Formats: sequence, structure tokens, C-alpha cells
Amino acid sequence: MRWELRPRLFLRSTEFLWQEGHTAHATQADALAFAMRIHLEVYNDFLLTVLGVPTYLGIKPSRERFAGAVNSITCEGMMRDGKALQMATSHLLGQNFARAFDIVYQTDEGRAEHCYTTSWGASTRLIGGLIMAHGDDDGLILPPEVAPYQVVVIAVRDEPEVNDACANIHQQLRSAGVRSTVDASRGSFGRRVTDWEIKGVPLRIEVGPRDVKDGVVTVSRRDRDEKSTWSINAVVSEVPALLTTIQHDLFERALEWRDANTLEVASVVDAIEVAQTGFARLSWDLVGPNEEAELNNQAVSVRCLQRGDGSIPESELENDLVCIVAKSY
Repeated sequence: MRWELRPRLFLRSTEFLWQEGHTAHATQADALAFAMRIHLEVYNDFLLTVLGVPTYLGIKPSRERFAGAVNSITCEGMMRDGKALQMATSHLLGQNFARAFDIVYQTDEGRAEHCYTTSWGASTRLIGGLIMAHGDDDGLILPPEVAPYQVVVIAVRDEPEVNDACANIHQQLRSAGVRSTVDASRGSFGRRVTDWEIKGVPLRIEVGPRDVKDGVVTVSRRDRDEKSTWSINAVVSEVPALLTTIQHDLFERALEWRDANTLEVASVVDAIEVAQTGFARLSWDLVGPNEEAELNNQAVSVRCLQRGDGSIPESELENDLVCIVAKSY
């Protein structure tokens, strides 16, 4: 067994949670349209707008697609170590499974015909992808859209005036639709800040005795090593916009990282070299069975096939396709 296949928390384990869907259609065109709709409007939209993870979209080559599928469409994300993670897949199954399991429908003429079916799914590996796409050496970084707590209000000292101010800010944020919590415990302030950093809460609002007296708070972004001082009266009006900015900035940072570590190459040998630290793009015409075996021998694989403009092809037999090559989890 190659080391890449050993159990990894959230990525590849003996037990995991799996979301899966299946549909049956009268024509292959309808089945393909639905599989593409799920892939683009559900999976890819969720990855981009909620998890903040940019992806390469394409189809799997025949040697990589789901067994029995006519086509497998994939979302491939780049992790911070330059490896690929298959985030979600949608499969056009043709009539293969319908024939195997006798899935039929009645036509307008009264004939029994086998359906054209689809299958699509994602699993808890999205959690691993979220951690690796955004996390840093200090721990987890959660995009605001998915964070259980978007804001933590931290009392610097356990004093009545400070605790009252924290509770008031918390209640105002909750009323404004912001998911917030209060940390007014008596432990070390520095230790508590570190704990919330590790948990990845997007925004910290720190309130101390002097802050209460001056009518200000200290605001810290988890995604950046920066602090700012705000008027305590501006918190409720300013926080929602800042959370939107953090969501945008996390996606842009991940996109910049992916693009900077995706290189155009002209040979399989160059692709193998680039794939040690990132993604390689090369002409699909350069990759035959022998070249794909060479890639696999170096623990590298073709992650997906795209048209030159990045759109999703219908078949690997289309002309002028580009393949994305990388190591993967």
C-alpha cells in the first residue's frame, strides 16, 4: 500500500459520513444536464461561496473515473501543501446501472426502456479540505459563512463593568444575525486568546476595563495579524461588513495560492517535477497509457481534463484538451 492511501483524519478513514444523490432520466442529455447542474450550482457553488475553496472543474480520464460511469465530473481543490483533494464528484452512469438493476420507465408509447441515471456525492473530506485550504501554523481558520461562531467577545478581566459590556455587545450582534459568543472566564487572557485562535473564529472583540471607560473595543481578525480600535457604538454596524470582507479575502488568498502554484508545462517529465509542490497543466495529447503509468509510478495522477478556457468537456476525446496533474490525498 502506498503511503498516500493510509488513513488520514477527515480525508481517508475507515468510517466517514457521505452525502449522495441519484436520479433517473429518460435521455442521456437530461441526465448529463442534471449532473452538471448539481456539480456547478450545488457543489462548486458551496465550495466557492461557503467554504471559500477555489477549484478546478473537469472530467476524469477513463482510467480515473467511477467504475461503470460514462463520465465523472470533479471539483479539484489545492491544499496549502500543493496537493490536490477531490472535493466532490458527479457521475453520468448512462444505462449501465439501469441494465444491471433493471431500472426502467414506461415511454409515451407504452414501452419499457432502461433509464439513464446519475450519481453524485461529497463526504466529510470537505472538513479536511477546509482545514488544509485555510489553516496556518496557529491552527484553524474558518470562513465566516461556515463558522459556528463568527465572533467571540472576550472579557480581558472578570469585572462587572467589563462583563456587562461584553454581554451587551453579544446581544446586539445576535440581534443583528451574527453568530457570536462571550468568553468571560477567569483564565489567563493570553491563553484564552490562543484557544480561540486555534478554533479559527474569524473575529475577536476584546474588551478591557480601560476600553469600557474610553468607549472602545479592540478588534482582531483571525486571517490577518492585525488589530484595530473601534468605537463600542460602531461594533454592530461594522461587524457584518467586516465578516463579508474576511470571507472574500480568504477565498482570494486561496485562489492566489492555487494560481501561483499551477504551472504550464510541455512534457510529462516536467509535470512530474512540478507536481512535487503544486499543479501542472499540459496538453492531454501528450499523455497516453504509458505516460499516465509513468505519472502513477511517481505517485502523481491526472486530476481532471478541461478545455483550454477552463470549461468542462463532454468527452476526453475532444480536441485540444488540457489535463491538470498533481499529487493527491
